[in-house]
Amino acid sequence: MRAVVQRVSHAGVRVGDRIVGEVGAGLLALVSVGSDDDERDARSMAEKIAELRIFPDAGGLMNRSLRETGGALLLVSQFTLHGDVRRGRRPSFIAAAPPALARTLYEVVGGSVASLGVPVAYGEFGAQMAVELVNDGPVTILIDTKRLF
Repeated sequence: MRAVVQRVSHAGVRVGDRIVGEVGAGLLALVSVGSDDDERDARSMAEKIAELRIFPDAGGLMNRSLRETGGALLLVSQFTLHGDVRRGRRPSFIAAAPPALARTLYEVVGGSVASLGVPVAYGEFGAQMAVELVNDGPVTILIDTKRLF
């Protein structure tokens, strides 16, 4: 499972003219499920997202987590994070999970983060979405549960 996690002062997702999810201060996580991922990966990703120490403490150091700050998470499915461009110019998405597995594990991530006391808003799985954000910092972190980076 892979994620691009961004610290935000605001983020939202639209599908057409509808706002389907939005948060104020917190995190935006673009998450991709791999074909070899399972529930352990989803729970590990959820814990990592909720506990990342990327918010400033009183001294201005990145030392506080999303849980500690009371911020919210906007979780957006993005299978293209598993795109492989090592050969040619067209990405291969063979490593991305099929939609049924991806949806299930995406929902496990969101449910697991929520169970840690963090408010979670969602994008719309499988939809063409417009994601808007104000990156705070900017702070952007890459996570891979297989520790490939």
